[in-house]
Amino acid sequence: MADNTYTKQEDEQYIALIDEVFVSQKKAFSRQPYPEVDARIADLTNLKTSIIAHKEELLVALSNDFRCRAHGDTKMGDIMPTLGSISYTIKHLKKWMKPSKRHVGIMFQPAKAFVTYQPLGVIGIITPWNYPVFLSLGPLITAIAAGNRAMIKMSEFTPKTNDVIEKIIARVFSKEQVLVVHGGPDVATHFSNQAFDHLLFTGSTRVGKLVMAAASKNLTPVTLELGGKSPTIIDDEIELKDAVSRIILGKSLNAGQTCVAPDYILCPHNRIDALVDELNSWFNQLYPNIANNDDYTAIVNDGQFNRLTSWLEDARTKGALITPLIKGNANDEQTLNSCAEQGKIPLTVLTNVSDEMIVMQDEIFGPLLPIVGYEQMSEAITYVNERPRPLALYLLSHNEQLQQQVLKQTHSGGVCLNDSAMHVAQEDLPFGGVGPSGMGHYHGHEGFTTFSKAKGVYKKGRFNMATNAFPPYGKFIHKMIDKLFLS
Repeated sequence: MADNTYTKQEDEQYIALIDEVFVSQKKAFSRQPYPEVDARIADLTNLKTSIIAHKEELLVALSNDFRCRAHGDTKMGDIMPTLGSISYTIKHLKKWMKPSKRHVGIMFQPAKAFVTYQPLGVIGIITPWNYPVFLSLGPLITAIAAGNRAMIKMSEFTPKTNDVIEKIIARVFSKEQVLVVHGGPDVATHFSNQAFDHLLFTGSTRVGKLVMAAASKNLTPVTLELGGKSPTIIDDEIELKDAVSRIILGKSLNAGQTCVAPDYILCPHNRIDALVDELNSWFNQLYPNIANNDDYTAIVNDGQFNRLTSWLEDARTKGALITPLIKGNANDEQTLNSCAEQGKIPLTVLTNVSDEMIVMQDEIFGPLLPIVGYEQMSEAITYVNERPRPLALYLLSHNEQLQQQVLKQTHSGGVCLNDSAMHVAQEDLPFGGVGPSGMGHYHGHEGFTTFSKAKGVYKKGRFNMATNAFPPYGKFIHKMIDKLFLS
């Protein structure tokens, strides 16, 4: 698949469409700056109905875009969390929209203070290719819940899925409320330069820096959902069969093309060989074969496939031991070639790795799994802390004292204790990175507040005591302030 499936003429048309619709959405928002709760719930309900009506088209389109996208991966990673987010949002939206009462100091009584949540306006959403349903409609759900209008830039790598997403949206919303934009990198650049009221980007740290720089020209606030090398720490006590059962799906889902997939494992030195054996056993239970297995997703395009295979070769030449987790002879070139013909790479373990290898420097975003040995847990924690803060961290340990130690002594966007990746599917947990792995949060209530202006309101009634504090300042006001605040 080419990097850009859209022509220059198509890109120009999308750029013109962005300019036109952005203005119309701004005007429409000015006419209706605060949609009532019933209207927002109706939009979300209709969106859910539209997704369900097009679910079969989504399954087919995603599989075509990926060359093979497991329907189970699409249902678990894209459709299910999207529908779950809608249901959760509908259930809690009235509560979220209620003004929040706040304290008023004694010197300012009688009065009331509260926070009211106001829609921001027009939200920009830039979507990656790996989970194009959940990562486009997920932010849209909370943007609509907060009363906004939105424009969504889809990835050029998933054109067939983009068409279905556009149909889903068109069934529910006018372009003045929600617009889906296709197109290549030039369109994405133009999109990120718009004066949105908030811009959410999901993708790489490198591109995230460019998006933030573009947004800064308009003082547009941003939420950046990036990535990084999410570590998995295995302690020296947990049964390895148990440990692997808790991470294998998080790494294998979507063939590891997940921003929160375990990127590498920190394991006690004396357990590494047994860990590789257990990973091999579990992976082959899940996927008895790779090449012709519709349950195992392909790498999205040739560019990503070639990147991953070049990183493997780089690691091999620098001393890494490469173990593809395929049945029989792990060095069976015929089997690996059959996988490659289908655009697939089996889960591949790398041991004896070093920092000089590219695979240990950049986010992998694929089915490669380095294992790094350690002696003491303090060494593993130091290893994590000496590197850029990741989007997720996973600890496999039933030792509660150790769990607290890792939680307090490391930084990451989110954590799973004895699981991996599944924190993303919890509607009531905020999702977001820290440092190089992103900024800001969305999902659930945090998504609602991200796309709202929390407006502080101070209200006084008919009775006004403030005049007692006006100049000229007498003894009474000095004594009152001294007694209440300065003693």
